[in-house]
Amino acid sequence: MRFVPTPLDAPLEWPARRAEPFEDGLLAAVISPDGAPLPDLTAPGTLVVTTGQQPGLFTGPLYAIHKALSAAALASLLSERWDRPVIAVFWVAGDDHDFAEANHASWLGADGSLVTHMLRTRPPEAPLTPMYREPLGPEIDAAFAALERDLPPSEFRDATLGWLRRHFRADATVAGAYAGALAELLAPVGVVCLDSTHPAAKRAMARHLVRAVGLAPQLDEDLRSRADELRAAGRDPGVTVGDGATLVMLEGRLGRDRLVRDGQGFVTRRGGERLDRAAIERIAAEDPRRLSPNVLLRPVVESALLPTVAYVAGPGELRYLALTPPIYQRMRIPAQLPVPRWSGMLVEPRVDRVLEKFGATLEELLQPNAALEARIARAQLSPEAGAALERLRSAVGETYDVLVQAARAIDPTLEKPVQNARGHALSEAAEVEKRLVSHLRKRQETEARQIARARDSLLPGGKPQERVLGVAPFLARYGPDLLIQLRTAIGAWYRAALEGGPASP
Repeated sequence: MRFVPTPLDAPLEWPARRAEPFEDGLLAAVISPDGAPLPDLTAPGTLVVTTGQQPGLFTGPLYAIHKALSAAALASLLSERWDRPVIAVFWVAGDDHDFAEANHASWLGADGSLVTHMLRTRPPEAPLTPMYREPLGPEIDAAFAALERDLPPSEFRDATLGWLRRHFRADATVAGAYAGALAELLAPVGVVCLDSTHPAAKRAMARHLVRAVGLAPQLDEDLRSRADELRAAGRDPGVTVGDGATLVMLEGRLGRDRLVRDGQGFVTRRGGERLDRAAIERIAAEDPRRLSPNVLLRPVVESALLPTVAYVAGPGELRYLALTPPIYQRMRIPAQLPVPRWSGMLVEPRVDRVLEKFGATLEELLQPNAALEARIARAQLSPEAGAALERLRSAVGETYDVLVQAARAIDPTLEKPVQNARGHALSEAAEVEKRLVSHLRKRQETEARQIARARDSLLPGGKPQERVLGVAPFLARYGPDLLIQLRTAIGAWYRAALEGGPASP
């Protein structure tokens, strides 16, 4: 197994230290896997690197694991640099209500094809139930049957399935299963998982959400100005702001809903429920689980509750996090530094064997339009046919060079039609080669399938591996040491980027 990082768009900078302590009472929201020791978040001088993700079936796509390991690697580097404890915390966003994102998992089947299994769908008119209230239901049995069918026998297969079965149960919620599975998986690599929907977490964040509601008019104007600045600089803000919506979500009769300013009060955008500020304050005091931050407010709340120095984010998050500085300033909360997560591909030995067999590079394999297959098929043309095609292209070019000059001398208006005829002739020669190569490719179906399977493991369904495939099949093949190896590689990547070396060694 080798890990191939995506090059960074810009240099990285070291985060700065801060002094705020861990929020009292929040420790109850930390998920403690059975038998796994956790670092002490409350030790004097402890700092935190945070990241997080909404729940997903069987822990969702790989990029959630990449985020967690990135936070662990960066925390380790900062601990070494500052000679003090720095701990990675994964914020499990169980409030998220996007069931279409959480209801499925994808892996490669026994034949190498992409398999996506979905629990069920949610009707468009249904309440937007948060994932910490959404049960997995009996459909999880079919999901396990599909996954088991496609996992080949291996040393680590049963342990991987056992890990998932301990958490993804019919009576568990989507967020609860996700949080428990991640906590067990990530504890050995030093990542602490925090349940943001735990009553202790909800009580701790409630006052900040109420404050954000009270500051809604000012925050709305701040964000509108910030979005204008970003657009003027040629940057996409990533999310809509300045439309009167607050940064706070409320669970109402239609599920998790955005609070929008309405005169002197507020209304839920989807459900139309009207509340004044006093009603929101009562909810915060009596039933704080109903309140949650939106994507712009969540990292601000994290910084208010945790002594976090950095937030490890994906590309989309980095785009909209550029909007957030006015929120930190208005709410007088110290801002942690957004840091890009490690992004890249897990290249398995079977992929490298295909590359070696055909003398190809990873870049060539990932080129569009089956360029590698075409190159290999073209190489199978007889020397005579290849030479004939080259002579044909050369002859067409040389002949039309003479004709173009003659046309220009006779009447300049003739030059363009002759150039067009030249292009047509070269196109016909290319079509002859294309047809020959196409038939050769059909004769090489075995080789084509090998290349296609190698490509599909890196670009399943034409999308980046980390955004589609889950971690379970990789763990079933390579075991838990895979995470330690990847964390080590990510640590080297961060060190090189932060110390001025190449971002992609």
